[in-house]
Amino acid sequence: MKERERIVVTGTLSVLLLAWLGFFVHRSPRFPGSGVGAAFGIAGAVLMLIPLAYPIAKRIPFLHDRITAHVSLQSLMALHVYSGIFGPLLAIIHTGHKFDSWLGITLTAVMLLVVVNGFAVRYLLTYVTQEIKDKLLLLQTARGDLDCAWGVLEKSPTEMRGLPKVPVWVAGLASVGFDLPIGGPAGEVIRTAESVADLEYAVRTNELFKRWFRRSLTLHIVLSVILYVLLALHIGAGIYFGLRWLR
Repeated sequence: MKERERIVVTGTLSVLLLAWLGFFVHRSPRFPGSGVGAAFGIAGAVLMLIPLAYPIAKRIPFLHDRITAHVSLQSLMALHVYSGIFGPLLAIIHTGHKFDSWLGITLTAVMLLVVVNGFAVRYLLTYVTQEIKDKLLLLQTARGDLDCAWGVLEKSPTEMRGLPKVPVWVAGLASVGFDLPIGGPAGEVIRTAESVADLEYAVRTNELFKRWFRRSLTLHIVLSVILYVLLALHIGAGIYFGLRWLR
């Protein structure tokens, strides 16, 4: 299910970003105010309001019990993802690539930032977290192998002499692809230690990305609040100027 969701969302995000760039080759100033354009705008606005159900159900205890009694948080999360990607796509169609007002340009920019940021939080954070778990398992195994290899080496004093006298220099050569011809227990210790060092570096790098993506979650919430404020202003402006035109 998650794999299918990832494929659908990734494909829709690609279409969304390409559709936004369409203003270089296509502009329809009358489309947003037409009946069809308005229908796309209303549908997009409604879909962009649906994602609010997930944070409301998750963060408000009183509503959490009432909502989750009928719909699980996992289902609400899937609804949050799908409506959060298809709503902006309909909104981009609604614009007709007419980006003339500061409100419309800002709303479109924030909307795209929310979608891209949400994609990073939803999928890249999950991927990095899983990578850390896998690397930690491999690291645990590699450290066990290193202890075993070192134990064998300690029992062979003659093999101890095969260890390089300058380990930093050896590590530098190994990092650029040069392997020293050291065999036996000494060579096994060196190769296993290099694997442990590589895995530790990969874990630290992924943990750095994980912290960054967790900050992106806070950014996602802030951008979402800004998005809904701009969306309310856009809808209010559309109603005001539309009714004034009717008069």
